[in-house]
Amino acid sequence: EGTTMPVLPAPAAATHQVPGTRFTSLATPSRGTVETAVWRVEIEPGTSPSPHSLTREEVIVVLEGTASVEIGGVAATATAGDAIAVPPETAFVLSNAGRSTLCLLCCLPVGGQARMGEGEPFTPPWAL
Repeated sequence: EGTTMPVLPAPAAATHQVPGTRFTSLATPSRGTVETAVWRVEIEPGTSPSPHSLTREEVIVVLEGTASVEIGGVAATATAGDAIAVPPETAFVLSNAGRSTLCLLCCLPVGGQARMGEGEPFTPPWAL
């Protein structure tokens, strides 16, 4: 018989912040997961996006608000309930297209890394 994953209580507050954006690590290796990292992102209106790519596929679910996303040069809008699939090694940029906080749930395989432009890949601290 396999073991059951325990409940991972949500942190009381965001675990990482950059200007205009809060990240909350929910299920990550440091919190007990082995294969999948999950975190919540809250982006305030008017926050400048950070174009990047990933070494693995990321799935982003819009929980609240409206996201503007461009993946591999294709632009789209996503709203609450929509899922955004970002293929590996593909440039993308995501921003808050609304007037209220954009809330997202992000899922990335453990070991997946981000790359800013042509820089070296790194593991975002909220995915550890």
